[in-house]
Amino acid sequence: MAQPTGHILALDFGKRRIGLAISDALGYTALPLPTYMRVRVREDIAYLANFAREREVSVFVFGDPKYMSGDPSQQSKAVKEFAERLEQFSRIPIVFWDERLTSSQAHRVLDEYGLNREQRKGKVDQLAATLILEGYLHSLELQ
Repeated sequence: MAQPTGHILALDFGKRRIGLAISDALGYTALPLPTYMRVRVREDIAYLANFAREREVSVFVFGDPKYMSGDPSQQSKAVKEFAERLEQFSRIPIVFWDERLTSSQAHRVLDEYGLNREQRKGKVDQLAATLILEGYLHSLELQ
């Protein structure tokens, strides 16, 4: 994997929400973004493609939901189909990154801050996307 130029946008894809995080232009830091509330697939793709163009995104990093065994989960197919459509529409390449345990890590962090169920809405997705992006950026440093 060569170091991408430009910003990297990480997505924690869900049925109702998509957690988002973006890197700085140099690819050193992961910054959480407001969680995107899904509408319909076409609108979601158009929004994300436009957002990526505005922010000069060079790569989308999708969390790849796997079972602990490493096998694809039921959600994996939906993620891959959505990602492929986004890539075709935006012409921005897609990378999949193992997201195992990111949601549970996010819940633990939010537990430490004492957030209740209502306060957590969207924050788990946002934090999970940030963790996905941090993992991906770290892997680029190791190359």
